[in-house]
Amino acid sequence: MKFEEKHEDNGSLVGWSQPYPGEKHHANGKPVANGKAEVCVKPETNGKHDVHRKSLNMYTWQEIQRHNQEADQWLVINRKVYDVTSWADRHPGGRRVLNHYAGEDATDAFRAMHLDLDIVKLYLKPLLIGELAPGEPSQERNKNPHLVEDFQELRRTVEAMNMFDASLGFFFLHLAQILILEVLAWLILCYFGSGWPATIFISFLLTISQAQSSFLQHDTGHLSIFKKSKWNHLMHKFVMCHLKGLSANWWNYRHFQHHVKPNIYPKDPDIDMGPLFLLGDSQPVKYGKKKIKYIDYEKQHLYFYMVGLPLLMPVYFNLQSMQVMYLRRYWGDIAWVSSFYIRYFITFGPFYGIFGTVLLIYLVKFLESPWIAYVTQMSHIPMKMSTEENRDWLSTQVLATCNIEQSFFNDWFTGHLNFQIEHHLFPTMPRHNYHKVAPLVRSLCAKHGLQYVNKPMLKAFGDIVRALKKSAALWMDAYYEI
Repeated sequence: MKFEEKHEDNGSLVGWSQPYPGEKHHANGKPVANGKAEVCVKPETNGKHDVHRKSLNMYTWQEIQRHNQEADQWLVINRKVYDVTSWADRHPGGRRVLNHYAGEDATDAFRAMHLDLDIVKLYLKPLLIGELAPGEPSQERNKNPHLVEDFQELRRTVEAMNMFDASLGFFFLHLAQILILEVLAWLILCYFGSGWPATIFISFLLTISQAQSSFLQHDTGHLSIFKKSKWNHLMHKFVMCHLKGLSANWWNYRHFQHHVKPNIYPKDPDIDMGPLFLLGDSQPVKYGKKKIKYIDYEKQHLYFYMVGLPLLMPVYFNLQSMQVMYLRRYWGDIAWVSSFYIRYFITFGPFYGIFGTVLLIYLVKFLESPWIAYVTQMSHIPMKMSTEENRDWLSTQVLATCNIEQSFFNDWFTGHLNFQIEHHLFPTMPRHNYHKVAPLVRSLCAKHGLQYVNKPMLKAFGDIVRALKKSAALWMDAYYEI
C-alpha cells in the first residue's frame, strides 16, 4: 500500500488519538486500570465539541512491555497506546519496523520517520486501544525524561526554522549532474568509439553518475522533495530503479529498519554480515564460544579489502534486490529495473554488443562499490554495537553514528552523509540543511554528556579496518579459549 493521496484533517498532534464516531476498540482483555470510562473530547474548528463517550483503557508500562512479540505488538505514541498487530503487514515501511518498537515508546521514532502527518493520523485512529495511566511517565522509566524533552524541544526549534523544507533547485541540480554525466559518456562513445581509452573514461563518468544516483535515491526515499507524495514516490522509483537498477521497495524496508534501530542486534540488517564479517563486541564472542569458523576471522580486515569493498554493489546488493523483488512479487519494481537494463542495451549495445554491455554495467558497479562501501560503513562500523537496550531516540542515534568533517569535497563525495548524526536524528530533513542544525545537535549532546564524534575522512576509512581487527581479536580470544 502506498500513501499517495493528501487527506485533509483538522486534528492537532493531540487529536491523533481521537477515535472516529462508532469505531470499536479492544484491549485484548485487559481491565481498565481505574475502573472508569474516560470521556474523550475532540475540539472542532467551529468551536464546538464532539464528545465521544468511548472508554479509553489505562495501561501501565509493565502491561505494555508484555506486548512486544510479532503476533502481539503495542506501541506508545504521545502517551496513547496503539495495537498495531493487525496493521503490521500493511505498514508501508514494513512490519519489522513496527516490531522493533513493540512494547516501547515510539513517539520520537514515529515523528522522525513519517513525512505526511495528516495521512498517518487517519491510519492511527482505528488502532487506538488506550493510553498511559495518569501516574505513568511519558516514556519508559529507564529513559531520562529531561533528555527526551530537550530533544523534542530541539525538533520543535528546527521545525520553526523551516529546516525540513526542501529546495527543489538543489535536488534538480544533482539530478542534472547525473544526467549530464550519462549523456557525456554516450557522446564520448559515439565520437571516440569503444576502444580501451574511451571505455575507461566512460566507466569513470558512469561510476560518478551511479554513486551520485545512490545519494539522490537516498534523498528521495527519505524526504518530501515535492508537495505531492505521489511525485516523491515516482522520483524514488526513477532514480533507484531506472538509474541504478535496484529495487526501491527492497531498499526502503531494509534501510528503515537500520534507521529506527542502528547498530542493534538483530534489528539492524546492515550489521548482520555473518558469516563473512563479525562486527562489534558481542557477535565475535558469540561465534568464538560456539567454535564457529566459516572463514579465518583473524584476517577479516583483509577480506574487507578483497571482498567487501569490490563486491558490495555488484554482488551483494544486486542479488539481494533481485531475490526480494522475485520472492515478494514487486512487479512494479521489476518493470522499473528492467528499464535500467533496456536503457543500457539501447545506449551501449550498438557499440559493445549484449555481452560487452553487461560487462560494462558490472564494471561500473564494481568501481562504484568501494566508494559506496566506505561512505555507508565509515559512520557505523567503528561505533557502539549492542543488543536492544531500549534507549531514547537521541542516545540511540548518537551512540551508533559519527560525523565526518565538513568540506566542499567531503559533502559532495558523501552526498552530505558526512553529517550522519543529523541525518539519523532527522531522517526527513533535506541534506542541504544538516550543517545548519549541527551546532544545535552538538550543544544538546554536550549538555547531556553524549559524545558527538566528528573525524577526518581518512581516519574514518581507517577506523573501519581497525574495528574489524578489534572484533577479530575478540573472536580469537573466545575461539581458542580453553
